[in-house]
Amino acid sequence: MHYLLTLHYTTDYLERRGAFRKQHLAQAWAAQERGQLLLAGALGDPPDRGVFVFDCDSVAPIEAFVQADPYFQNGLV
Repeated sequence: MHYLLTLHYTTDYLERRGAFRKQHLAQAWAAQERGQLLLAGALGDPPDRGVFVFDCDSVAPIEAFVQADPYFQNGLV
């Protein structure tokens, strides 16, 4: 089943993301390698949200992705 995850960034996202971006992208690439993440990217100019298209049997891998995401853990979304 396909799922669309939308993350809404904080107003200071661009200033703060640098410290966490490498980890965030590594997590996304790992999900892609597992066949769970099909497409992802930031939207807006400047970016104010990100979207992720998942292909999973349930929402559990997506919930785990969000909980482990350094942007989520550090209050950027």
